[in-house]
Amino acid sequence: MSIEHADFEGVERLAAVTGGEIASTFDHPELVALGECDLIEEILIGEDKLIRFSGCKSGAACSVVLRGASAHLLDEAERSLHDALCVLSQTVRETRTIPGGGCAEVAMAQAIDAHVASTPGKKALAMESFARALRQLPTIIADNGGYDSSELITRLRAAHAAGKTTYGLDMANGGIADMKELGIREAFKSKLQVLVSAAEAAEMIIRVDDIIKCAPRERG
Repeated sequence: MSIEHADFEGVERLAAVTGGEIASTFDHPELVALGECDLIEEILIGEDKLIRFSGCKSGAACSVVLRGASAHLLDEAERSLHDALCVLSQTVRETRTIPGGGCAEVAMAQAIDAHVASTPGKKALAMESFARALRQLPTIIADNGGYDSSELITRLRAAHAAGKTTYGLDMANGGIADMKELGIREAFKSKLQVLVSAAEAAEMIIRVDDIIKCAPRERG
């Protein structure tokens, strides 16, 4: 069997999934490892003909087919899939996870609020603003789910104050629940990067004393 117009990137992926080696010549085929798969078939997706390899030996790679009504939807789906794969790859390297559903943000805001009363000066105002910004994340989650964010966030804060530190937003039922029991987790490294980036952006804005703006050009 031969494949016409096969690009080298596709050949590399094919070698990875079948367990074979790429040979530049046919002089010594006995020295090259041959790949294996159970089924090779030509399929039609939309108006494009593709060759599908099923039951590959190693399974080190796979193809994901995205379909959508427009190019805009396809771009959004591709970006979402890319972000999910990036988070997954980082989670494999850094296996620590934290409860999701806004649980971590409310816990961090509660820890900051506990130190505000004993902090003198303008630092206390900055700490209050940072805690308020952290609570905006679960608020956005509730708003995006179509629920009353004020009701849910106050209930979530009360639950954390009562010692239920693993509670978060349950968007399936429109309430709060134990994220550990529901199995809702977030990657620790991803959450850490979000916090660090947000803090750095806020510091950069604070450092700007004034904005220089050119006067508008006079129009005759």
